[in-house]
Parts: sequence; C-alpha cells; structure tokens
Amino acid sequence: MRTNIVHIGAGELTYEIRNIVRIAEKIRDLGIPVKMENIGDPVAKGEKIPDWMKNIVSELALDNNSYSYCPTQGVLETRKYLADFNNKKGGAQICYDDIIFFNGLGDAITKVYTFLNRTARVITPSPTYTTHSSSEAAHAGLPPVCYPLDPDNGWHPDISELRKRVKYNPAVAGILLINPDNPTGAVFSEQILADIVSIAKDFDLFIIADEIYQNLTFNGAKTVPLSQVIGNVPAICMKGISKELPWPGARCGWIEVYNADKDPTFGKYIGSILNAKMVEVCSTTLPQIAIPKIFEHPQYPSFLKMRQKRYEKFSKIAFDRLKKVPGVIVNRPEGAFYMGVVFEDGAINHQQHLPIKSREIRELVESLINVPGVAPDKRFVYYLLASTGICVVPLTSFSTEINGFRMTLLEPDEDIFTENINILANAIEEYIHSSKGLIVSGADSLFSNQSIEWAKNYN
Repeated sequence: MRTNIVHIGAGELTYEIRNIVRIAEKIRDLGIPVKMENIGDPVAKGEKIPDWMKNIVSELALDNNSYSYCPTQGVLETRKYLADFNNKKGGAQICYDDIIFFNGLGDAITKVYTFLNRTARVITPSPTYTTHSSSEAAHAGLPPVCYPLDPDNGWHPDISELRKRVKYNPAVAGILLINPDNPTGAVFSEQILADIVSIAKDFDLFIIADEIYQNLTFNGAKTVPLSQVIGNVPAICMKGISKELPWPGARCGWIEVYNADKDPTFGKYIGSILNAKMVEVCSTTLPQIAIPKIFEHPQYPSFLKMRQKRYEKFSKIAFDRLKKVPGVIVNRPEGAFYMGVVFEDGAINHQQHLPIKSREIRELVESLINVPGVAPDKRFVYYLLASTGICVVPLTSFSTEINGFRMTLLEPDEDIFTENINILANAIEEYIHSSKGLIVSGADSLFSNQSIEWAKNYN
C-alpha cells in the first residue's frame, strides 16, 4: 500500500498458548487424540459449575435489566460491593469510582498498556503471561523490558536485580507483578510485595498487579492483596471471575485503582483509560449483577475450598513424579493452576526426537522445527504433541530465555491426570536421552556437545 498501515508493535503480538491449538487440531485430524494442557479454561477441561451458581445466573437472565446497557464503569451496586469488600481487608481504601469493568481481563490489559505514553515502559516478570508482555511490547514497538523470576528459588523475583534494572532504565514507569503467578504457579510473600512497592516508591513508579488467581492458593501458601502493602504508591489491581468462579465465557474483569489522587500524571492516565471505555458505552451486564450474589452465597466458600484442595492434590502428583526426572527443575505450585517445568542447561538440543508413528504427522513436525530461530523447548513441545498427544506451552513463549514448558493442573479426573503425568515424564526422559552419544558438526555442535556432556553426568 502507498502508506504503511501496520502498527509499530504488530510484530510483538504473539500468543503461543493459542497458536499451538492450530497445530493440535491438525494432529487431531490426523488421528492422534489430543490432551489440551495449554489453555487455562477450567470449564473446557471438565470442571462442573454447581447448580446453585447456575440458578443464580438463570434467575438473573429472567430480569430485563440484565439485557440492558450498564454504566460505563460497570454496575454501580457491584462496584460498591467490591469497594466495600476491599476496604474491609484494611490497607488502601477505595470507592466505587476507583473500579472500572472491562470485557474480560484481556480487554483491561490491552487498554492499560495501549494508553501509556509510547516511551513509557512497564517492566514485566520473565517468564510472564503472554497477554501482558505482548501488549506492553506492542504499545512501545520494542521487545519487553523484564526482570527475572528464579526457578532455583521457587520462581521468586530477584529484588536486587529488579531494583538495578529499574535504576538504569529511566524509561521504566511501572512494574508488573502477577500474584499468584502465571505461568509458574508461584505465590509471592508479603515481604516480596513490600520490596516491590519500595522500589516503586523510590523511583516514582506505579504498579500493575494481576490478582485474578488471588483466591486460588494451596500447599500452605496465602496471598496478600496489593492493597495491604501499597501505601501511597499509585497502582492498578486487576481482578476477574474467569478463573475463580470459574466463568471465562462471561468476559468480565475489572481494575481497582489505588491512589489516583496522589499523583496528577497517574490520575490523568487513569482518566484516559476511562474515556476509552466511554467510547464502548459499557461492559457485560449479566455477570456483573451476578458477582455479589455468587460471592455471598453460603456454598461459595466450600466450593472454592474444594477446588483449592484438588489443585493441591494434583500439584503434588505432578511434582512428585517430575522431580524424579533427570534434567528438569520443578517447583511445586502454590497458586493458580499452572506448573512451570524447566530444562537444565544442556539437557535439550536441536537433535533430539520422540517416535512419531504417522509419516504425515512426522512431516508436519519437521516443517515446524526446521525453521530458523525455533527454540529448543518449542521443538520438544511439538514432538511431545505429535508423539503422545499432550499439548503444553513452551516456556520461551512467556518472554523468557529459559527453556521449559507450562502445563495446567485442570484435568479433573485423577486417574487420567496421573496417567498423563507419567506419559509426560517418560517422554521427557526418552527425548533427553535420544541424543546420547550423538556426534554432529557445524551450527548444532554446541547444543549437542552440551547435551552429550550432560548425559554423561547423569549416566
């Protein structure tokens, strides 16, 4: 075209969590049963919505008001309820005007980054949830600015490294944290949150806290809401119902804004996000009306506790099996319903493989891996999918150079889950050892020699 119509950040918009679905569908069409462990949709994985929750939604669907526009920021009664719910915990106090509803948290994430000044950056964890890192990078037209989470330390952030990266990058205006974390399943302590708030205060930054998994914790871990430690630092806290109820199809998420009155620039920025919502008129009405009724239902606490116990049990099953696999680093998840598995340095390379019965599927995999720049963990994920039907997400797609993968704890059948974990563990072992003794030359020699040396150490 005579004018370039492509956005400067278009190349940063990637979402491997769903991109791999297209490959999985092709493999399924070629006769391999696929077990989808890539997308965090509890309902799609078979979790049952209790009848009492369905009854609440059914009754509201008979109310004409549930079909109407709601105020731009969201249903007033629900915003008042959520503000009171926050304020009862202590810490930063908000009113209903500090809450803005969106069409799902993905919509909120997009707008929060889109309306930042192009030169202002938000430093994100590495690894981090793709929607955050891609949206932030797309707004700037540059790769993400990151701080590392350490798999050798429970996936906790290196606070001194974060402080250093903020100090020496004056473009950083905000810090993102996800607690509980996606993709690692880590839960950050009150002290870690306080340390991050301290950095934001020292360098005059704001904080974005994604807390959508806040009430999905287990293995003894407890989350502390950002509002408890934020003090006078400006912040945006992101919440929703897609994971907790779970009701992902409702497309209903919201932000809670803390201390917008403490900084005029931050207040103006929040105003721009609200103005963007004005153009859209409103967000989804029915699920907003349902939120207080569901949260206050007498069976809701026991329903939530039941889900927490199941994720805890399944996290132990996965951890106990995978920790025995030489060549991987695993941490037992404490929150959300994900588990990040890391390959040790040199454990995987570009020469390994798994057996694939179908010639057509093998050719498909080869067409995907014989592309310049394909990460070793992505190569493993393709082979795993084609060989076993298990679909996970390569860790390098979460804005990190650490090779590994993310899997979910969502399979509701314990026997099936245990079987899948055993298949996965055996596949990792077979894949790693498939290059034992391999002699190569040229560009792949570094990876292969590392792998051979690694294999010698474990045999």
